Amino acid sequence: MIITDVRVTTFRHTVHTFKDEDGHTHPGPPRQVLSSLLTIATEDAEGHVHGPTELLRPFIVETFLKKVLLGQNALMREKLWHGLAHWQRGSASMLTDRILALVDLALWDLAGRALGVPVYKLIGGYRDKVPAYASTMCGDEIEGGLKTPDDYARFADWCKNKRGYKAMKLHTWMPPVTFAPSVDMDIKACAAVREAVGPDFPLMLDASHWYSRQEALRLGRAVQDLGYTWFEEPMEEASISSYANMARELDIPVIGPEVADGKYFTRAEWIRAGACDILRTGVHDVGGLTPALKCVHLAESFNMACEVHGVGAGNLTLCAVQANGRWYERGLLHPHFDYDATPDYLHEPEDAMDADGFVHLSQKPGLGAHYNWDFITANTVSTH
Repeated sequence: MIITDVRVTTFRHTVHTFKDEDGHTHPGPPRQVLSSLLTIATEDAEGHVHGPTELLRPFIVETFLKKVLLGQNALMREKLWHGLAHWQRGSASMLTDRILALVDLALWDLAGRALGVPVYKLIGGYRDKVPAYASTMCGDEIEGGLKTPDDYARFADWCKNKRGYKAMKLHTWMPPVTFAPSVDMDIKACAAVREAVGPDFPLMLDASHWYSRQEALRLGRAVQDLGYTWFEEPMEEASISSYANMARELDIPVIGPEVADGKYFTRAEWIRAGACDILRTGVHDVGGLTPALKCVHLAESFNMACEVHGVGAGNLTLCAVQANGRWYERGLLHPHFDYDATPDYLHEPEDAMDADGFVHLSQKPGLGAHYNWDFITANTVSTH
């Protein structure tokens, strides 16, 4: 299982979203974009992962990935992950955790394909289906979209009663929306959604790190009174003491950190500081499935839940191998966006959900992504 090749295939495909000037995703007309497929190959197997072209540019592949990976045993994932992680300090911040995550996921996919088993069974599965919560896009100023509290309420009703989601998480309004951020508007949206879905439907709020301590406490107390399940990222996560203060002041569980740098080290410090009641991790947040598993078990050793952030086969796999987390985050969702449509570079979605709100783990070898190789080949613009 010696690694003989590391290559990137860049291709064109169609998306139905765009990012606003502050980087938030919204529905939009179809447009062509570039993205890439990282392939790590041995003499008799390959592993693949889809990712942003900007992360997999030739300089990164030649300077870091090939130097660490070529000639090494593909099954020595821990060694290879640490080999890349040690390069980060001298990389001028170019070798990011998200790049580490793509490499790690490709190695796990390779192992599963080589051994003929799904990765969640290779790790040691806990469940083969996971209940999903509907995770919305940020609010907007689109008519019939997520412009008003009533819009959120109507969409929540659809998610629960028409689509079968088991729970819902709101992302409310962010700049460049003209009135955002606004604690008052966030409270109105949260109240409207609670009224729409009833008292027993689990709801969460992700306030996306814009608020001061005082604003975060006011918003947290409001969603606490509305019976929300958790309160997520209302402040800048670098301020651990702010979250420790909030966790002491609120009864609603505080979840985090989501995007804070520092992999499992930072998450250990959050637990030690009492800054969260539920730990947060995700394969793209901490550098891959390998370190994300460490976060899950770190939380487990403190008798804490650990909820997984983000979508995709890697995060779904992580959900399937843990006993101390409940949900799969499915989204981002919007009334004008068909999340259930199959991306053109796949034969089927990575996280298809049934009518009862469960996402089932693929039984295909590897991470479970079923790539449309004919489409990728026909739309390839470069390889390196």
